[in-house]
Amino acid sequence: MSRQNATPETRSVRLLKVGEQVRHVISELLSRQMVHDDVLTGHTVSITEVRMSPDLRHATVFVKSLLGSDEELVLKALRTNTAFFQKEVAGKLKLKYAARLKFLPDESFDEASRIDALLDDPRVKRDLDD
Repeated sequence: MSRQNATPETRSVRLLKVGEQVRHVISELLSRQMVHDDVLTGHTVSITEVRMSPDLRHATVFVKSLLGSDEELVLKALRTNTAFFQKEVAGKLKLKYAARLKFLPDESFDEASRIDALLDDPRVKRDLDD
């Protein structure tokens, strides 16, 4: 699953601000271990980005388990506790509607590593040097 090709310029400032606020709330909940889940307290999880829908009713939360360990297990734990996260986000942000959260793995780091590996390939370096 790849992300949509939406650049910050194509999204409104309000969507970006609200997405960043949601990211901060979820990150704070995870860092303070306010979620009573053994999997989430035992892993370090990074919320890399939150993308809001234009009506602010849906939020796609991109997650990366640091050290890349047990990513599927962490995603399952986050999805299990979605109602808790939605309630906390709604309470702290006081928006008209409580955003429905959808947790997805952040694959941008893997994609960047793949591109770096391609650029380090001797055949590519040969073409770039000429």
